[in-house]
Amino acid sequence: MKNALLSRLMTTSDSFAPLLLRIPAGIIFIAHGAQKLFGAFGGYGLEGTGQWMASIGLEPGYLMALLAGSAEFFGGLALLVGLLVRPAAAALAFAMLVAIFAVHIDNGLFMSNNGYEFGLALLAISASLMFSGGGALSADRLLSPRQG
Repeated sequence: MKNALLSRLMTTSDSFAPLLLRIPAGIIFIAHGAQKLFGAFGGYGLEGTGQWMASIGLEPGYLMALLAGSAEFFGGLALLVGLLVRPAAAALAFAMLVAIFAVHIDNGLFMSNNGYEFGLALLAISASLMFSGGGALSADRLLSPRQG
């Protein structure tokens, strides 16, 4: 049963299309997660991000920062190498839904107003990868049984 579930999670095709989504999205998510977790790239780290999350009602802030940062950083790494792409993409899609509705929705669509367009694009990429899997040149493809 355990192997059957893992096999289903890793099942993917020989298509190169997911690779074109995985690489840039993985890099973006890793960078955003590193901001939240480590304060890299001008981020505020767990303490600062946690305080900000608490200030907008996402409590407990530190835990929410840890969860969001971990989903983004480790989910991004998973996308980049193509390992367990479906569950990673599901976690990332959920994180983007939270970001859109907790932070950006009241600002309209456009990024120039801190709107939700960037989050929506990352949500669409994540949802697509959740359904397609990692595709060719992914660790999932190498480790999963060949489909007919």
